[in-house]
Formats: sequence, structure tokens, C-alpha cells
Amino acid sequence: MPHYLYLVRHGEQQDAEHGLPDGPLSPRGKRQAQLIADRLSGLPLTGMYHSPLIRAEETASIIAERMPAVVPEPSSLLFDCIPSGPTPDMPKAFESFFGSVTEAEIDAGRAQMEDAVHEFLTPAMGDRHDLLVTHNFVIGWFVRHVFDAPAWRWLGLNQANCGLTIIRVRSAKPPVLVVHNDLGHLPVELRTGLPELQPV
Repeated sequence: MPHYLYLVRHGEQQDAEHGLPDGPLSPRGKRQAQLIADRLSGLPLTGMYHSPLIRAEETASIIAERMPAVVPEPSSLLFDCIPSGPTPDMPKAFESFFGSVTEAEIDAGRAQMEDAVHEFLTPAMGDRHDLLVTHNFVIGWFVRHVFDAPAWRWLGLNQANCGLTIIRVRSAKPPVLVVHNDLGHLPVELRTGLPELQPV
């Protein structure tokens, strides 16, 4: 039976550059959410889940306006988090990232993502098409899981605001990454949230 996860990072947050931990979408973020909604509008969604944080909830609400057959549901498994801590095999270039991260944050993030993988990446009995509106690190962890990569490898797997990642979950074989961070629905001026410049 088809089982797909459609992973969308929230739209651009208002005043995110000022270090605010959460907040509403910027005007550009709202436009990003409208365009990903158009992109997804023909899907046979069976569920829509979102992080309880404002920027993700607002993104999901905008998408839901185009898809009235599904009701967005908040899930604490999709909160922004730190999925794992430093490991001996992690490149030293990433060490500075963990400078202000506490062990408690790492433990909480690790437990959250173990539960999230069990909840969303477990094969389903029937057709299932779930949309998850969440955060950069959460999506990076799901992609890392698909490839069974080292725990640190979510670092550097970046998603743009309202980029689309699709995973197919299979019962007898490992999951498949169908597409990662697809931005075809976003014009160049709306491709935000990535640390690297994007070629046109």
C-alpha cells in the first residue's frame, strides 16, 4: 500500500534574524506557504500534522485553506529540536554548533526523534499520505534516518522555507527518499532559509 510522507519546513518567520525563538510568518513566509499549498493541493492527503510552534502552525493553516478535506493537528513530535549531540566520528567543523546546547536539550531531542520515527516512518496497513509541517533539523533527521547515516549527519542537511521533501515508507524494504528540498514551486526571490547561496 502506498505510504508517503510529505515534509515541509515552515515559511519564513517574521524577525527571525533578530534571534527570536518563535513568531508569526513574515509576508514572504505567507507567500511561500501559499505556493507550497498550491503545489500540494492535488494530493490525496490522509493526515496533516504540524509543530505547535507559531511559524509552523501558521504555515499549516495556510496550506489547509487549499485542502479543506484534512484538518491540521499539532504534534509535539514535530517540535524544533536538537536530534543528537557530538559523536567521535563527527567532523570538527560542526563542534562550534554545540557550544551553547545543553545535554538536557540533546537528550530531549533524541527521545523526541526516536518517537517521531516510530510514529511516522512505520509502515501503514492502508494507503497513507501524511503532510508534516515542521523544522529544518527535524526534516534533516528523517532524511538521515532514510539513509541509515551516522547520527551527526542531520547537520548540513538543510531545507529551505517551504521546501518539499518526500519519503516513501515501505513494509519489506527500507524507506526511500523520493525528493529532497524541492523548490520548483518557489521563485528565486522566495528561496530563503538556506545557509548556502542557490544557483539560479
